[in-house]
Amino acid sequence: MNPSLSVVIPAHNEEDCIKNTLEDLCHTLGKESIDFEVIVVNDHSTDTTGSILNRISQENPRVKIFDNTEPNGYGFTVRTGFRHCQGDWVAVMMADASDDPKDLVRFFREANIKGTDAVFGNRFARGGKVVDYPTFKLLLNRLTNWIICLLFAIQYSDVTNAFKLYRNTTISGLEPFLSHHFNLTVELPLKVIVRGYSYTVLPNSWHNRKSGISKLKIKEMGSRYWFIILYCLVEKWLSVGDYRKNY
Repeated sequence: MNPSLSVVIPAHNEEDCIKNTLEDLCHTLGKESIDFEVIVVNDHSTDTTGSILNRISQENPRVKIFDNTEPNGYGFTVRTGFRHCQGDWVAVMMADASDDPKDLVRFFREANIKGTDAVFGNRFARGGKVVDYPTFKLLLNRLTNWIICLLFAIQYSDVTNAFKLYRNTTISGLEPFLSHHFNLTVELPLKVIVRGYSYTVLPNSWHNRKSGISKLKIKEMGSRYWFIILYCLVEKWLSVGDYRKNY
């Protein structure tokens, strides 16, 4: 029998935090009696992340380990995870413990109550929280999301937030994916919106990593983000509804 929830976690050189992240996640979901699996995709790690993950998966059968066989990149890694998900619902969480498993429980409960196709997190809504967000990245984040709201005529102001929950069937309806890197965090929700899938928004918290190095490089990602934003905008304007959800 397939689990109710799959959690995809991309991991690249996360030896300092991946064990605690997985233990906290599994403990929280297990305590809430949620039937789940955790899909961890090792993204070409050069430290001891791989051996740590192998030990954890041997001890906990709910944790399943796969390798990203595509080039290095968040987008490739998460897409690898999607291909192995068996759950009715799929969440993407970070390996660095920046996302709170208690938020995932709330999202999962809300999804089953509301019956929407996706649940989006908003760190800047009432009840949301960001801790130790670097000032320059915060300003850039707010500017980018403000522009996205204007371009797509939406009120959801945290599109770049990676923490979201999707029906497994919704993810299939968002294909094909173009993003190789962190721009996948924008491609997924914008396609949900443009293609007419239903979604609800809940506040969530975000904490800056306490160990390791952030994999998001602003200089490298800027043009990639805007490529995906413009691609989704073109789809909205010119696709004549060819990719919209069929109810």
